[in-house]
Amino acid sequence: MVQQQDIPTRAWMELCLLGLIWGGSFLAIAITLREVGFVTSVAHRVFWAAILLWGWVAYRGLPIPHSPRLWLSFLVMGILNNVLPFSLMAWGQLHIESGLTAVFNAATAIFGALVATVIFPDEKLTVRKTMGIVVGFAGVATAIGLESFRNFDIRSLAQLAVIGGTISYAFASVWARIRLSGLAPEVAAAGMLTGSSVVMVPAAFIIDGVPSFAVSSSTLLAIGYYVFFATAGAYLLYYRILALAGASNTMLVTLLVPPVSIVLGAIVLSESLSTNVYLGLFMLLSGLLILDGRLFRRFRRAKTEGTK
Repeated sequence: MVQQQDIPTRAWMELCLLGLIWGGSFLAIAITLREVGFVTSVAHRVFWAAILLWGWVAYRGLPIPHSPRLWLSFLVMGILNNVLPFSLMAWGQLHIESGLTAVFNAATAIFGALVATVIFPDEKLTVRKTMGIVVGFAGVATAIGLESFRNFDIRSLAQLAVIGGTISYAFASVWARIRLSGLAPEVAAAGMLTGSSVVMVPAAFIIDGVPSFAVSSSTLLAIGYYVFFATAGAYLLYYRILALAGASNTMLVTLLVPPVSIVLGAIVLSESLSTNVYLGLFMLLSGLLILDGRLFRRFRRAKTEGTK
């Protein structure tokens, strides 16, 4: 896997495509939740995507793991990376806008950097990283708004639930680094989604009852979108970009998702977000850019070249 500062043109195009796909997922989930329980919506997402990815694994002729310990790792990864964040965010979207959910989702990289710093000795808490985390946290707090802290209600709880999902993502990245490194990405993703399905499919039957497909065509299309494109396809595309551009460059997709989701939410769902959300998003994206560090490197490079 490469770690490079310059992103190939092809990787840029695929990064933008991934941002569009994931940005659209929040709209698709919002449409699905009109007719489908949030637990069942997550069960659909992980179960069908797992089948698709195992089909891809079989097509590629990749070896299927047999170690019970590895399958237990898949289960834990599925809980951390799918069950908890997908469920918390889907429930949150019942009470807050899809665009706002995407804004909070962008904090994943901020929490990821903090958790990695605490757990891994090689992840040093530099001045730049500290600045990025602080600015990012300030952006999250601004997007939530002071009124949510003063008047705690179901909307406030929904916002905290979505943020809880981003924290779960952060721990998932740590778990993947410890337990799943060295595996083919397609196998790791399929195994993770299988672990998620083991939890979510029974939960859907228990909580929401037997799933019904007697729903509108728009709901079926929304489910199909986030299964085929925003989950199975997006995982394959994500790992492809990761191999082409490196981890730090791939993180830039986090900057692309919220604007896409906000625009789609405004056009399709007539959502309107408050000024503090946009201010919080600006601060959050600024924190991500500081965390990324490339602007600082280019500034220093330009300054050095200017003194020659």
